[in-house]
Amino acid sequence: MTFDLAVSPLRDVNSALHAPNLMGEFVIEHPAGAHNVAVGVDAPVRVTVAGHVGYYAAGMNQQAEIVIDGNAGTGVAENMMSGVVWVKGNASQSAGATAHGGLLVIEGNAAARCGISMKGVDIVVGGNIGHMSAFMAQAGTLVVRGDAGEALGDSIYEARLYVRGDVASLGADCIAKPMRPEHHEELGRLLKAAGYGEDDTAGYTRYGSARDLYHFHVDNAGSY
Repeated sequence: MTFDLAVSPLRDVNSALHAPNLMGEFVIEHPAGAHNVAVGVDAPVRVTVAGHVGYYAAGMNQQAEIVIDGNAGTGVAENMMSGVVWVKGNASQSAGATAHGGLLVIEGNAAARCGISMKGVDIVVGGNIGHMSAFMAQAGTLVVRGDAGEALGDSIYEARLYVRGDVASLGADCIAKPMRPEHHEELGRLLKAAGYGEDDTAGYTRYGSARDLYHFHVDNAGSY
């Protein structure tokens, strides 16, 4: 089924994607940078958005595979729970923010705060990410095939970060960690799922929490 946002209101399109017992494949044409495209989908369907989208596309996704054939604005896949969100272009800031599960793939670059407060999602970025990415990341995995901006993983909890390129700087309590066999296995699985199975996992560095800021201590006040 095809929806055309040039003639159909976005509210009607999103309502159709919330129908009970939804099945099949859907295409959304002429999104023209609209905000909130394909939000709150909760069915095992495939949705292809044929163009660029604005804020919060595919937010709160559950079960669905949503492909954005273009660039995405702020907060793509924000608070997603499961399923797959795949951005063929670049993503603006806060991609995958607070997401609890599923897989987010961004083939291009992601701007600042990618994976902020992530809570279990797996994110794979084909290019670079901006500053303050994985800020307060609690769980899940962020894979970056390019470079990372300043303050990567600031105040990170138990999320795992893998970066192939250079890191401008690490945030508070984020440190480089050794790559053990289980990390090579996890990284290889995610790279393959995102279409980058040819990458050598030995070329990546793992980052995670030093676990010094889990509990407030006055001696660490200057680090918060």
